[in-house]
Amino acid sequence: MSTPRWVRIALRITTLAVLAFIYIPIGIIILYSFNASKVATWPIQSFTIDWYVDAFNDPGIRAALTASVEVGIGATVLSLILGSLLALAVHRFGFFGREAIAFIVILPLALPGIVTGLALNTAFRAIGIELGLLTIVIGHATFCVVVIYNNAIARFRRTSRSFEEASSDLGADTFTTFRRVTFPAIRTALVAGALLAFALSFDEIIVTNFTSGAGIQTLPLWIFNHYQRPNQLPLVNVAAVLVLVISIIPVYAASRLTADPASVAGSRS
Repeated sequence: MSTPRWVRIALRITTLAVLAFIYIPIGIIILYSFNASKVATWPIQSFTIDWYVDAFNDPGIRAALTASVEVGIGATVLSLILGSLLALAVHRFGFFGREAIAFIVILPLALPGIVTGLALNTAFRAIGIELGLLTIVIGHATFCVVVIYNNAIARFRRTSRSFEEASSDLGADTFTTFRRVTFPAIRTALVAGALLAFALSFDEIIVTNFTSGAGIQTLPLWIFNHYQRPNQLPLVNVAAVLVLVISIIPVYAASRLTADPASVAGSRS
């Protein structure tokens, strides 16, 4: 049974409307980053790249960008270790409370960021940990670990254990089996999860606001703190474009890594 023509047209119009609703505001920000005027007026009278030069020469933006990259890498590495080990334990071994642990691991992604941030802030202060770069990394890892865990557990469920059993039967120990059989099977899932975790950490602001110490700003936090200053608006637009670009690249790479090979081959042909 073929789909009526009017249904196909309605679906296309709806799709275009949704895409326009999502991406037109982003496109406007990109255009304003090239606006020669400090005032956000429409239509734009003239364009310039001077704001990009000023942004890259601004010590505050450079420091915030460096902090964002350091936090993203730290949170990703920590999440990779914890998420992969948790996925391996939950999928490979049976123990009391396994389902509860799986739920608890995923829960931070569903919790409001302000609740997570407030809870972490209170916990750090209660045990005497000074807020700084390390506390931001820990805060971001609480939700980045979910991405790693979900990717790893999904790949484990699609991977047959017969290869691991064959490796053990041939005399390989646990570490050798993991290195030569298990890890290669889940490697792309871990890399994709790490890329998504970095992107998730790089543009996070709510948890960062509660876990950052004095004098430490990530790039999203710098944008938030300078948005209300009219003379800083052009630099804010450039910083927003920078966050957008750096977030899109790992997400795109992750989508390519996890794409179905058949669909990728079909799209190329």
